[in-house]
Amino acid sequence: MPTNNGTTRPKAELDVADQLGHELVRLMRLVTKAKSQVSKQGPDGIERAAYAILFTLIHEGPQRTSKLAEMMHAEISTISRQSSSLVQHGLVERQADPEDGRACLLAPTTEGLRVFEENRKQRNQWLAEVLADWPEEDRRNLNKLFNRLNSGIEKSLPHFADPDSATSGKGAPA
Repeated sequence: MPTNNGTTRPKAELDVADQLGHELVRLMRLVTKAKSQVSKQGPDGIERAAYAILFTLIHEGPQRTSKLAEMMHAEISTISRQSSSLVQHGLVERQADPEDGRACLLAPTTEGLRVFEENRKQRNQWLAEVLADWPEEDRRNLNKLFNRLNSGIEKSLPHFADPDSATSGKGAPA
């Protein structure tokens, strides 16, 4: 893949990138497998996928359904269905949009925050178990390197995944 100045990266860099790509695909598959080990619905009857909406609302603040769909790279109908379930379970509420009274924003409720924190604790327990036999320095380095990798990905999303991404600035990793 050419660099920003049009030159091709050295083979050694591309080999390391290929190894990283392989490990990232492996990681994604393992995370998907781990998630599937947990039932498709949580103990509260909510689809696991709907928790991503709750996560986004907690970290990004109240959002319109259309903005959530854009942020999560999902169809509005999917976000609408899942957010309706979250509203029915009292984890998310609809609020008037202060910028446009005809529209509404979705926002986490106190119960939504509690459920989110409970799920977060369970995830953290599992990850702590996975890393239990790692030296503390390795665990800290892993966090630093993941943060660095994520920051780099955020700064340079690939344009080859989506033909429209060159003009829209959006692209999804392959």
